[in-house]
Amino acid sequence: MRFSEFGLTTLKEVPADAEIVSHKLMLRAGLIRRLASGLFTWMPLGLRVLRKVEAVVREEMDRAGALELLMPAVQPAELWQESGRWDKYGPLLLRMSDRHGRDYCFGPTHEEVITDVARKELRSYKQLPVNFYQIQTKFRDEIRPRFGVMRSREFIMKDAYSFDLDQTGLEASYARMHTAYTAIFERLGLKFRVVDADSGEIGGSRSQEFHVLADSGEDAIAYSDEDNYASNIETASTSSDGMNTPAATEDLKKVATPGIKTIEALCESLDITAGQTLKTLIVDGTDGPIALALRGDHELNTVKAQKIPGVASPLTMASPESIVKATGCGPGFVGPIGLDIPIFYDHATLGMSDFVCGGNEKDMHYTGVNFDRDVEKPATADIRNVVVGDPTPGGKGTLSIARGIEVGHIFQLGTKYSEAMDATVQDPDGKNQVMSMGCYGIGVTRIVGAAIEQNHDDAGIIWPEPLAPFDVVLVPINMHRSDEVKEAAETLYAELREKGLEVLLDDRNARPGVQFADAELIGIPHRLVISERSLAAGELEYRHRNDSESRNLKREEALKLL
Repeated sequence: MRFSEFGLTTLKEVPADAEIVSHKLMLRAGLIRRLASGLFTWMPLGLRVLRKVEAVVREEMDRAGALELLMPAVQPAELWQESGRWDKYGPLLLRMSDRHGRDYCFGPTHEEVITDVARKELRSYKQLPVNFYQIQTKFRDEIRPRFGVMRSREFIMKDAYSFDLDQTGLEASYARMHTAYTAIFERLGLKFRVVDADSGEIGGSRSQEFHVLADSGEDAIAYSDEDNYASNIETASTSSDGMNTPAATEDLKKVATPGIKTIEALCESLDITAGQTLKTLIVDGTDGPIALALRGDHELNTVKAQKIPGVASPLTMASPESIVKATGCGPGFVGPIGLDIPIFYDHATLGMSDFVCGGNEKDMHYTGVNFDRDVEKPATADIRNVVVGDPTPGGKGTLSIARGIEVGHIFQLGTKYSEAMDATVQDPDGKNQVMSMGCYGIGVTRIVGAAIEQNHDDAGIIWPEPLAPFDVVLVPINMHRSDEVKEAAETLYAELREKGLEVLLDDRNARPGVQFADAELIGIPHRLVISERSLAAGELEYRHRNDSESRNLKREEALKLL
């Protein structure tokens, strides 16, 4: 491809609405252009990268025995009503009506449609197992689209759905997809981790996420190389094993703390650390308010907490009016002493003594609080986020925390959709049996952004070679003023293409500094510079995008290297 014919426009300035590196670089390098909030046009350069991702995904899915199909993006409301998700999915679902007044949605996912396909096409257990997949456009009406393609409203996704006779078959299909996903991300040249995760609104009994590691990642991942453990922080578990409550050394006192409603302000006022405080949060329950108590330096995990019996799901903090009615005081001064509503303590509270908590009275706190003496020693639950240094669930190591960008998610759905939509086959005994389903998604467009977040420098993108839009960029210096340079560049361009390499020839009448800057911004792995000086020496100037310096190679050496 010739640069002059490519229609590529790069930008020097960072667009004002771009917040993260990938968004900035994708706009500057001309990979995408914004149409509206959360909607982007993929320009020719960006589309080349996108197609590279799709090709690897398609090859590995085919290798795993999955069958490609293409389902409609627009889906009838009846299917979503049948599964129960028409109302449950919420405002993320883009709803629309046709000219006849029939309700539809633009599919954010395709569980309902594929289950409808399966119940019509699959009759016997002899047709199982089967796994259907597609690569297709989705739409989720994000309340605040941001970060470019990382959280856009319209995106391209590979979604696959397996059907098996029973749970044993499902686990085998799930394992095949785990292997296929691992191969995909390895082939794409990305550093990633597979983590246990919460199934969320998709549902199911087990799920795992594939995260590309990057400092800008939205998700926190807890991991331990010692224990070969990794989990999304939402599901990383804690326990009370080995937790002992120290003996009391202080007397219980009630102290005035006027206007102090935060842990930070309390610590400053009493000259203590957050780990010496106990915070009591009031949330809505199915039968009235419920209290959740945890150490002041720990964070409530809403995913875990909303699974506690009696706690409303999704978890909702109680209103100030509800708190006053249930506790007799406003937010910021609630504590467990004398509290007459159900209260659940986090495991880590067992290791506390002589702690500070709310006094259940405006502008008052207790100090020197101890279990058994002042508060009944509690049964505890896992309701907090893990922190660095926590023991792993297996007990063989301690946890570290890294940031990750979720680019893939695999679920064991079980019979959640097949039962609701009566998707059955005849089993070997001739009886109807509900099929067990798996669901497997990869964010194709998101992978492009995640790859840039993981691979860039101050000059621009550094593509992993399998993702690069071109293998090599040829930069002839002043070719419009030198027939020798022009002829050498054209000859080399033809020769490299004949060898099967994807080549970008920068044939613009531009200054060398502009050519070099654009080559680095776009991130093409290999660069060959052709000049009158190098030709006189029988050499080419070579530089890999990861290298800090160029080196001169004989023409044959450069060709062999490429």
